[in-house]
Amino acid sequence: MRLVMLGGTGFVGGAVVAEAVRRGWAVTVFNRGVSGEAPAGVHLLRGDRDAPGGLAALAGGEWDLVVDTWDGAPRAVRDAARALVGAVPHYVYVSSGSVYAPPVGLGTGEEAPTVAAEPDADFGDYPSNKAGGERAAVEVFGERALLVRAGLILGPGEDIGRLPWWLNRVARGGDVLAPGPRDLPVQYVDVRDLASWLLDRGVEGVGGAYNVVSRSGHTTMGELLDAVVAATGSTATLRWAEPTSILAAGVEPWNDLPIWIPRGHEYRWLQERDVERAYAAGLVCRPVAETVADTWRWLREVGRVPARAGRPARAPVGLTPEREAALLATLPA
Repeated sequence: MRLVMLGGTGFVGGAVVAEAVRRGWAVTVFNRGVSGEAPAGVHLLRGDRDAPGGLAALAGGEWDLVVDTWDGAPRAVRDAARALVGAVPHYVYVSSGSVYAPPVGLGTGEEAPTVAAEPDADFGDYPSNKAGGERAAVEVFGERALLVRAGLILGPGEDIGRLPWWLNRVARGGDVLAPGPRDLPVQYVDVRDLASWLLDRGVEGVGGAYNVVSRSGHTTMGELLDAVVAATGSTATLRWAEPTSILAAGVEPWNDLPIWIPRGHEYRWLQERDVERAYAAGLVCRPVAETVADTWRWLREVGRVPARAGRPARAPVGLTPEREAALLATLPA
């Protein structure tokens, strides 16, 4: 198989390239060459899809599959798709569950409406950029476009730092504020399982939209944090607190305490989407202990969460030590 990866040095793109190389595919990556490195043996094409004439390096190529993770202006997806429509039979666009139009109910499936967006837009927020990217891919490739609506993505290479924050915090030891309840279902996908699924479906020529994330309850907050303690070998003590007390203190779920979204919160749907279509199409999600242990191993090798390839820096996630200590002081002994 011949893959052309648009980008290929970031979190998801890097995992897709690594999986394709592992399979023995002929892999081409197209990017600006300013962030990250591709594995040995990968063919490099240079260009800036945001610049006039920036897609010229793709001319004359021929591949079996293209994967695109772009989250900027939708017109860049449209332009790339147009440039490749005669060179590749199938377009895989890595989108996001963020495309669903609010309010989003629990158990939302792929048939739900998405936010307003245009395929030729020059700017927008993350949801509209992804929704516009979807429409751009479909506008050019039609049923030959696979829209991968990923959920929370964890695993080695994570460039936002949600799971790395928990790993570093627990490794530091002491009392750790653990947001309850312990049995709160968590829904996520390991980046390697995401990469494997989208390549498999791309080879098959599958089109349409899929929520690609584990079933809700694939793990729980308790299982996740227990796995973090085990992987780091820490002597930290998890101090479990009820959601009401945490929220009353002004803690922001997802950002202040990464991954955690309590029941009843307006964004709880991010942890409870309908994923049966993806599972019917072969999605397999590895155990949480494997994802956590491999992420800890990778984090110790690289030393810190990497910058987001080609994208603006995000605000750091996770409570500061001072704020966590203040919150812990309010919990019963």
